[in-house]
Amino acid sequence: MKTVVVVSAVVAVVVSFLGSGAWIGTPIAEAAGGALSATSTLVAPAGPAFSIWSVIYTGLIAYAVWQFLPGRTARHDALRAPIVASMLLNPAWILVIQFGQVWLSVIVIVALLLVLVRVFVLMQQHRPEGVADAVITDGTMGIYLGWVCVATIANVSAWLVNLGLTSGATVWAIIVLVVAAGVGVFLAQFSGGAVAPMLAIVWGLGWLAQGRFSGEVVDTTVAWAAVLAAVVVAIATVGIRVRERRTVSVG
Repeated sequence: MKTVVVVSAVVAVVVSFLGSGAWIGTPIAEAAGGALSATSTLVAPAGPAFSIWSVIYTGLIAYAVWQFLPGRTARHDALRAPIVASMLLNPAWILVIQFGQVWLSVIVIVALLLVLVRVFVLMQQHRPEGVADAVITDGTMGIYLGWVCVATIANVSAWLVNLGLTSGATVWAIIVLVVAAGVGVFLAQFSGGAVAPMLAIVWGLGWLAQGRFSGEVVDTTVAWAAVLAAVVVAIATVGIRVRERRTVSVG
């Protein structure tokens, strides 16, 4: 299984590079008729937000190397299979978008989200082996999960707009942002204040706000709602983390 993880990480990086328009194919923002561009919906993050993928891919390669080293515990025996699934579902999503299948991309990204939730649960059940494991494994997969939470919201919204459901866009965008904040707070509560998912969610919401404050699709109501959602997630995560640390020190 160790070798499968390494191969899957390489496949994820290579296919994603090739299929995202960096060499062949169409840039994701232009694929599927621009359904997933930064201006397609009110909850689409601005373009620079997607640079987070460079961090995620670097982390996946680092994890592939880390889990291959001798001395890894049963923690990684449990994590390898769902992490492999997450590595392969991401390039699968890119290929689906390259073929213009927005509805199918929703199915793939929801599957990816569920797999990452499974990884997150397992990481709480099997604590890190040390600081390096916490950074490489929990850091990478936490950022991955947090970003995919934001990406799933954007993807589902793009699909609904693609179907022609555009009425009440601002209201629906605010409802979606409330859900995003709730998910961020829940992840923090469940994990005792894990920082990585929070950083990715705040990053995505921050760039979503920036995209609504300026550019082609301006909606300051949605922009401020995104800012508020990001602040709520950040404060809740820090507060829960401080509380948990105090509880441990007192205990």
